[in-house]
Amino acid sequence: AMGGKPITALNIAGFPVEKMDLTILTEIFKGGGDKLKEAEALLVGGHTVEDEEPKYGLAVTGLVHPQKILLNKGSRPGDKLVLTKPLGIGIITTAIKGKLASQNAVDEAINSMLTLNKNAAEACLEIGVNACTDVTGFGLLGHLYEMLTPGISFEIEMNKIPLITNAREYASMGLVPGGAKRNFQYLKPNLHWKEGVSEIDLDLLTDPQTSGGLLVAVSPDKVPALLETLAEKGVLWGQVIGEVGEKEPGKIFINN
Repeated sequence: AMGGKPITALNIAGFPVEKMDLTILTEIFKGGGDKLKEAEALLVGGHTVEDEEPKYGLAVTGLVHPQKILLNKGSRPGDKLVLTKPLGIGIITTAIKGKLASQNAVDEAINSMLTLNKNAAEACLEIGVNACTDVTGFGLLGHLYEMLTPGISFEIEMNKIPLITNAREYASMGLVPGGAKRNFQYLKPNLHWKEGVSEIDLDLLTDPQTSGGLLVAVSPDKVPALLETLAEKGVLWGQVIGEVGEKEPGKIFINN
């Protein structure tokens, strides 16, 4: 999200060796290794401990040119907001836990989570954007809130937000993670939504994402080039979802 290139990584894992077969841990490490290879980074070691629940992560070291760092501050009035992955991961995984998720929804969610932001970040660096962040645990609105600076507001169009298959349906069934509700309660004072924006819409916009996409503020004249470059690099979901404004600075406006 900041334009960095990963160089080396360390595995960090906890695993219940008395409860689960070690071949599962082997598969976890293999999956991480495959993604590191795709990211063109090198695994140089790691540390594994016995734990009651399986946990896995990577401690990554990388490089970024000091004059090419992408920051989450820098959006300008008139900029367009571009999102590079669909929303709904938290809702789909909640449906999976409830054994209610369709195979299409599962496949689409897994494909989204498996997709690195490498190509999207490269496109942003090539074209030049004013601000960039990734969409993860605080949901789209939470990370958009982090991009606010004095003098600006954001306006997003709900009907332009890309969603994973069945995400809206499952949200309407109440299959919404608790994190989405906590995100909304925290952000509520800074949100203004038009009549017609539903509670389900707000659940989708605050849904915590695992391996979510990039959220970018870019000058209007660069939007066509950015979307074209994203498509050329295989980013399937690049889409304009709103814009940066000046009315009521500090607010996020949601249109239906």
